[in-house]
Amino acid sequence: MTLTSDYNPPQEPLEILHHDAEILVVNKPEGLLSVPGRGEHLADCLIARVQRVFPEALLVHRLDRDTSGVMVFGLSPHAQRHLSMQFEKRTTKKTYVARLAGRLEPKSGTVDLPLIVDWPNRPRQKVCNESGKPAVTDWKVVKQSAEETRVRLTPKTGRSHQLRVHMLSLGHAILGDPLYAEGAALEHPRMMLHSEELRIKHPQSGESMRFRAKAGF
Repeated sequence: MTLTSDYNPPQEPLEILHHDAEILVVNKPEGLLSVPGRGEHLADCLIARVQRVFPEALLVHRLDRDTSGVMVFGLSPHAQRHLSMQFEKRTTKKTYVARLAGRLEPKSGTVDLPLIVDWPNRPRQKVCNESGKPAVTDWKVVKQSAEETRVRLTPKTGRSHQLRVHMLSLGHAILGDPLYAEGAALEHPRMMLHSEELRIKHPQSGESMRFRAKAGF
């Protein structure tokens, strides 16, 4: 799947969750790139919109185009370095909510499967025990019916498409996922994956902070 002619990002105003001298936290809408893609038609993205209001804002991490939710930006080089290091050392805590196709059993568990880019089918990723990078996701069922399951996901690593591929590996694709869902699971107005909560330490004070944004599904 390409990001060319079908790229039509939402035009809603920035939803700011927190702003101080060092950091900016926003709720990214689904369908909007975190950073620009290749070509003019893919220039509209969250970092560009943020920098129109906060020119000093610097990227720390990304969310997939079709994922919504909490993203933090540094407002100084020091803050960006400090936050980036927290992500690198995995001291941040990220919690996602997702709707999956089918009834997931048991009620909780962990997926520990290494991931690598699926070159002939990129940007898809795949499980590869030989050369994949370690990837670990905890899951917990929140609610379910015979047709679908709502889960809370806690990634322990930050691989590309990690939650999407790990849920697929359990036999339960994320509803509306344009890359990994098939059939009825694909027929949804958006990908049902949302970054619900992010916990970080403030780069200046060292204080533990928690930011939340409710899922729109």
